[in-house]
Amino acid sequence: MTSSPRNASALIATAFLFALPLSAQVETVEGPRTAPNWVAHGRVEGHLTLQYSAAGAFSPDSSLLAIASEEKIVLMGLEAGDVHKVLKPHLPDIEDLDIHSANFLASNLLFLLANGVFHMKGGKQTAPTPLLTFQWDLIEDHQVGKLEAVGAKGGFTPARYFPAIEYLALYKDSNFDLWSPRTGHGVRITLPDLTQIPNLYEFSPDGHWLLLAQIQATSSADPPVVELKDHKFVDSLKGHQGTVMSMAFSRDAKKVVTACEDGKVRVFSVGDWKPLLTLSGHQGTVHRAEFSPNGEWIASAGEDRTVRVWSAEDGSLLQTLRESQEPLLNLAFSPDSRFLAASSEKLVLVWQRQ
Repeated sequence: MTSSPRNASALIATAFLFALPLSAQVETVEGPRTAPNWVAHGRVEGHLTLQYSAAGAFSPDSSLLAIASEEKIVLMGLEAGDVHKVLKPHLPDIEDLDIHSANFLASNLLFLLANGVFHMKGGKQTAPTPLLTFQWDLIEDHQVGKLEAVGAKGGFTPARYFPAIEYLALYKDSNFDLWSPRTGHGVRITLPDLTQIPNLYEFSPDGHWLLLAQIQATSSADPPVVELKDHKFVDSLKGHQGTVMSMAFSRDAKKVVTACEDGKVRVFSVGDWKPLLTLSGHQGTVHRAEFSPNGEWIASAGEDRTVRVWSAEDGSLLQTLRESQEPLLNLAFSPDSRFLAASSEKLVLVWQRQ
């Protein structure tokens, strides 16, 4: 994978410049406020990506969910709630493929991240591959385009894929190198003031903001905010009492939700970065929180093995989903907001809104 320096404002479309009006901060209390709306709709062995947003695992029309299961991709049909198709991608001269994530680029096209083992012709020697990226046609069941090696020179933090902007990102030495699997183009964003490694970061859907967290050798847990047009630190998301485990923007880029080790989910307005809501109820670390695409709900998943669905307007707890027997590490809504998927290390559970 290659990248070239470029103005960060060209990352994607023109930024939204309107901040959400500040409202009073609300502390939620335990207990559902309405009758249950989400019902269990199926489960499949495997996992969604465990290190970044899993939203790309849903097909654009919300008919399929792509689940990584070792060397296979299980396609779950969301209407029926069962296995629609199983793909087993194969690459020339590479064995023992281990698929980390599968993201839809189109209704028939998946973008895959995987590792494997090189098989040396004419001998028994093998060698592990770097992280590999490639596209797979799920209808014709074959590779599309080139196989790319990511971060082969070393020294990068783990690659992260951002479904909202369709870029794969790597960080090294104050530089974020972004690469588009759809176009093959690269973008480099340099932050001279960033001298420590951020283990977690998130780009806004409009390309205007970058949030950083889990910064090494930094005592504060509050994520700094970077305005990308100037490559400058401008603020921080204040109030966290533990390590921030995830950050996610709303689809309109007007709000941010964070999941925290302190058991809280927090909502901030974009632009003035004021706290709007603090959602309490999880017992232990919250690993992931996401807005629904329609903007009505926030879902959170945690170490307590629950998914909690909250009102994005007032922070009230609408429902607690307790079907998991393992800690839940990630979750995502389908593009039409009708389905909600959550993933442990080895199992994906799906709920449908009734």
